[in-house]
Amino acid sequence: MDETSDTRQRLSNRIGEKQRDLQSYLGRERPRRTRLANISIVGSALAAAFAAGPAVGGTGFTDAVAAFFNLSDDSVVWRGLCLLAVIASIAAALATNFATSRSVADRVSAAETASAQLEGLQVALNFGHIEIDEAVKLYQQYATQVAFVEASPAQ
Repeated sequence: MDETSDTRQRLSNRIGEKQRDLQSYLGRERPRRTRLANISIVGSALAAAFAAGPAVGGTGFTDAVAAFFNLSDDSVVWRGLCLLAVIASIAAALATNFATSRSVADRVSAAETASAQLEGLQVALNFGHIEIDEAVKLYQQYATQVAFVEASPAQ
């Protein structure tokens, strides 16, 4: 392949574009991954907490809560807590399934890895420590690992 500085510059520009696409993707997906994980964790914990009172305390717990809130029937307490536990459990399950079905964590990790690899390739290319043929092969290898990342619209 042509080893001119123009060819190196074109490849360098292409690497820069791919890195910008990856950073844009990561900027959107990292918060989403974190949000889904947090919903899953908090929802599971709340479901357990809502179910724990009646499960551990039994009728003594429900009678005490009913008296505290001036309720005539303690069944309102355990039905309300069970309903809240179901809602929290459903939220946790949905968040976990959304994250898993779309492989959010795996894709974010792949994008982070490819970004680091491209950064190393960019440095090697800019300082002339790699032949252009090898650089093109590595670029193609790294880019195919993140084929799910869409290119930014041309400006």
